[in-house]
Amino acid sequence: MGNRRPWWLGVLLACAWCAQAATPGPLLQAYARDAIRLDGPWKAIVDPYENGYYDYRYQPFDQRAEPPAGAYFTDSKMRDPGDLVEYDFDRAMSLQVPADWNTQDPRLYYYEGSVWYRRTFDAPARGPGDRVFLHFGAVNYRADVYLNGRKLGVHEGGFTPFHFELSGHLRERGNSLVLKVDNRRRAEGVPTLNTDWWNYGGITRPVSLLVVPAVFVRDYRMALASLEDRAVSASVQLDGARGGERVTLAVPELGIRESAVADADGLASFRFRAPDAELWTPERPRLYTVQIASGSDRLSDRIGLRTVGTRGRELLLNGQPVFLRGISIHEEFAADGGGRVRDAAQARRLLEWAKELGCNFVRLAHYPHNEEMVRLADEMGLMVWSEIPVYWTIDWDNEDTYRNAEAQLAAMIQRDRSRAAVIVWSLANETPVSEPRNRFLSRLAATARGLDDTRLLSAAMEKHYREDDPEVAVVEDPLAELVDLVSFNQYIGWYDGRPEKIDRVRWEIPYDKPVFVSEFGADARQGRHGEAGEIWTEEHQEDLYRRTLAMLERIDGFVGTSPWILADFRSPRRPLAGIQDGFNRKGLVSETGAKKKAFFVLQDYYRRKAVESR
Repeated sequence: MGNRRPWWLGVLLACAWCAQAATPGPLLQAYARDAIRLDGPWKAIVDPYENGYYDYRYQPFDQRAEPPAGAYFTDSKMRDPGDLVEYDFDRAMSLQVPADWNTQDPRLYYYEGSVWYRRTFDAPARGPGDRVFLHFGAVNYRADVYLNGRKLGVHEGGFTPFHFELSGHLRERGNSLVLKVDNRRRAEGVPTLNTDWWNYGGITRPVSLLVVPAVFVRDYRMALASLEDRAVSASVQLDGARGGERVTLAVPELGIRESAVADADGLASFRFRAPDAELWTPERPRLYTVQIASGSDRLSDRIGLRTVGTRGRELLLNGQPVFLRGISIHEEFAADGGGRVRDAAQARRLLEWAKELGCNFVRLAHYPHNEEMVRLADEMGLMVWSEIPVYWTIDWDNEDTYRNAEAQLAAMIQRDRSRAAVIVWSLANETPVSEPRNRFLSRLAATARGLDDTRLLSAAMEKHYREDDPEVAVVEDPLAELVDLVSFNQYIGWYDGRPEKIDRVRWEIPYDKPVFVSEFGADARQGRHGEAGEIWTEEHQEDLYRRTLAMLERIDGFVGTSPWILADFRSPRRPLAGIQDGFNRKGLVSETGAKKKAFFVLQDYYRRKAVESR
């Protein structure tokens, strides 16, 4: 890729998993495997005082050698009529999994705290030597996980997958799986205390049991390494290997079948040519079935081949300039009862709105979205910006906070680095410049480069004005030196002056790199109408879009934008009664699914840009 500097001085940081996580090594690829889903109704107990975790002296029960029956994770029952047990999962409420708890019960609408979940299950069928893993798509925010009263471990971070091995710990019948899920915001957390979206709590993505052989394919990746000779680079990571195991990789549609031997660490590497491969593009999102086998383990995936890079101020897809006709999206579907996206159908509906807009690109803000969303983008021909929730102000000097952010970055990249749709890894959003912040983000950038050097790196930065000319907007940030795509958010005409200011602003961006405007927008209550100068109206939002799009066209190196945002979403920062009612109203679609006038302004603009790009 162009415009890359070896700024990290050859130091690539090891992938550090979050401070308290007990996952057994790197990410386990689960999507392509047959799984036993543990979705559906789980029993739940709301525990704001955490009486099921701490005794009355505030000492944690799970630190004792023999936890008492009062510890909820023991899932205890009264043994006789005189036995005192002050909870009973069998009598408790039920919550659906996957889903957030805030939209399942009106009493939990604004609840932040601890909720205990319990699901019972029988051990899956398995052969001699087979291993069993418990896989979570995501739990927000902290998950303490117990099986049959034994603590498996802890995971922090609300948007990334994690797992535990259950081999040797299963009963054949009646296993009790208990989670304490805590979504309280923390100053040292990622994200931290203050965000402009709602902090949905719960087991928000699928839970599965995976049965695998003693030696199995833990991870794999495949990407087009060279556009010129169609060279493909791939690797397969085995778990339980001792070295010397044979691994095969086949792409039947291209007549490719390659074989390699795993090294002492279980890693098998491949490099081969695919001269007949059709490259993935938004217009023709070609995916190939890839089959991987080693020993008795077999799995298959669908993977696209393409390159992304830069040349000066141009953004290149498969070596050709491309303009990103984008929109920002939250992982929220308010039109169907609200809450976090729960399934592929809801994810598809959001992406269909983006396609209706004329998008070829989506910014999945402000955290890693569910795997269904990314894989659907692969199929539907939507390029993707994926980011971690290093948002506004993080505890930059806290090493645990850094390790948490790095763990989320690593999990995001490892999960999705074979997805052709993903072209940008984003490190942060609107973070104020400081030396601690610069060090923090530089370390993250080094980790991202080490995990995947086939994609662009960026972050949503901010602008300021030249002191001697308040109508010259400047984007200048030490972080811009480290990324491939100079991206920034700007709200001229909404938070920054009146809409008339948009027409006068000139831009100064001193980098020979592509420029991407990652956010702009204005609030409008769907169905509220008035003159263009009246805020909160559809006409005001429509006018701001027209003015802003004309302004962006004047930026040298402008390669695309992702306005804020596709649909209205919940935010406790937005209390204005009768207008906001707890929603950020910058969506082009309302929370009920109705399109606002600005939707059609952006749609017309993207149609023109698509014609210009042919």
